[in-house]
Amino acid sequence: MHTNEAVKTVKDIMETDIVTVTLKDNVYEIALKMKQHDIGFIPVVQGKQLIGVVTDRDLVIRGYAEKHSGSTAVKEVMSDQKIISVPSNTPIDEAARIMAKHQIRRLPVVDDNELVGVVAIGDLAVRASLEEEAGEALSEISESKQTVGSHS
Repeated sequence: MHTNEAVKTVKDIMETDIVTVTLKDNVYEIALKMKQHDIGFIPVVQGKQLIGVVTDRDLVIRGYAEKHSGSTAVKEVMSDQKIISVPSNTPIDEAARIMAKHQIRRLPVVDDNELVGVVAIGDLAVRASLEEEAGEALSEISESKQTVGSHS
């Protein structure tokens, strides 16, 4: 057993350089930020407090499909009910379960009522893949050393 190995948490894999908007922004500004940063999810903050999120789908469904103009307020298109978030000390596997249960691709990370990061489903996949590959590589290295050592 790996008793000295700490449980990996979302803090280990979350993105901390987060693009955000405030209630003072509008639909056009959100779309522009999404384009500039090649993202489809933007947290809405008041100070550092998470108060909502806007996805590219929100822009289409609640914005343009409702014939709102680019000057429409963030509040008109953001999701602000039952925002699913986790603290940074949440184990990665628990975050994955939460994302699967709620069918969300991005999970805001909130500590002391402040947005501190975002975990994307891709972050979980990369982490799982890297750990699996690292484990396989370590096994292969161990096996090859035993083989090399036995020929000495």
